[in-house]
Amino acid sequence: MEIWPAIDLRHGKPVRLRQGDYNQKTVFGDDPVEFAKRWQAAGAKRLHLVDLDAAKGDDPTANREAVARIVAETGLPCQMGGGVRDEAAIESLLGLGLNRLVVGSAALKQPDWFASMCDAYPKQLAAGIDARDGMVATDGWLETSSTPAIELAQDLRGRTENIAAIIYTDIARDGMMSGPNFEGLAQMAAATDIPLVASGGVTTYDDVRKLVQMQMPAAIVGRSIYDGVMQLEEVIEIAGDK
Repeated sequence: MEIWPAIDLRHGKPVRLRQGDYNQKTVFGDDPVEFAKRWQAAGAKRLHLVDLDAAKGDDPTANREAVARIVAETGLPCQMGGGVRDEAAIESLLGLGLNRLVVGSAALKQPDWFASMCDAYPKQLAAGIDARDGMVATDGWLETSSTPAIELAQDLRGRTENIAAIIYTDIARDGMMSGPNFEGLAQMAAATDIPLVASGGVTTYDDVRKLVQMQMPAAIVGRSIYDGVMQLEEVIEIAGDK
């Protein structure tokens, strides 16, 4: 199982939110590159970046310099989500050297457009499906739609073969240190053949072992490694991410 350590960016600094709430923010320092290098030294082979400013509709360029430095100074494959809503954003972000982009709200609201972008940039775009009680949440998790997450995944698969992955996040678990929604992940995995990345709530080594047993292709780890609840080296060892 691939392990993707997360670096969430707000005003150029590394932060973590609780349940996507911008008012429940912990700032972990001034320089996100420092964390990128720390996770690389611990054995990370790839990084998951989130542009919280762009996701919220704030300045979409606020974190570009930090992202470019992470990519350049680590040389690791990086994927990033947050505010990827048009082709201009896709072009400029891929131009920073990012390997893969995560498209969230736009994949739900403009599925034809998203499918066309997947075909134009094959295997470089992943769908970020964020769910609250099984329903897709959008706009930086500020809105909840009436679309079941599984239906969205199946609809997108029906439109394109070139989608890279689904980043599936249960908002209720994100940043709460309460464990993933294993049932929701299992249902999503059974519903589509798109590679699935488990996100939100991966807190303990047992969580990692269970995801491996479920044959989950990949998982994102965030707050637990920042707070020292898990050591990234051990997570990578359990995941067999060699």
